[in-house]
Amino acid sequence: MAPAREPAAGDAVAPEAAAEGAWRARAAAGPLDDAPLAQLVGWRLARASVPVRRVFLTHVGGPFELRPVEFSLLLLLLANGRASPGQLAQALAVAPPKITALLDRLAARALLERQRSAADGRATDVVLTAAGRALARRAHGISMAMEAQWAATALSAAERAMLLELLGKLAAAQAASGSPT
Repeated sequence: MAPAREPAAGDAVAPEAAAEGAWRARAAAGPLDDAPLAQLVGWRLARASVPVRRVFLTHVGGPFELRPVEFSLLLLLLANGRASPGQLAQALAVAPPKITALLDRLAARALLERQRSAADGRATDVVLTAAGRALARRAHGISMAMEAQWAATALSAAERAMLLELLGKLAAAQAASGSPT
């Protein structure tokens, strides 16, 4: 078998190889100018969420087999004791069919259960099981520690507090508009 030779200048190049070569040349040229995006809050939030999600998935999501929305739902129940599916859907800004699927998944793992509402026997409340409370407490403790460690590398305590306040204002404005998106 003859050894492979390097392509000569006049040789035809497969489209996949040409695309790969073009991609490598652009990557070697350095980062793109993102100035048009840098002034967009959505762009900044999306970029900032990448390492946050990675840290969450590494320390909480993976080990506890929880998606961010499932983690949030468990913490809402931990803090409030019980809630209706509608309250959970509103707090998490998800559609009622999605909250039903979330509740079904977590109930299948014996982390929560549905009970008749004491205030209105026709309604249903959602409560954590003992296993759900234990998991929520452990996951919350780990998330607080990992977030404090991660945020401390980029923000002072005052900057973190300001960021939380500003993000809260954005979320409140969206909620006040009545628009789910």
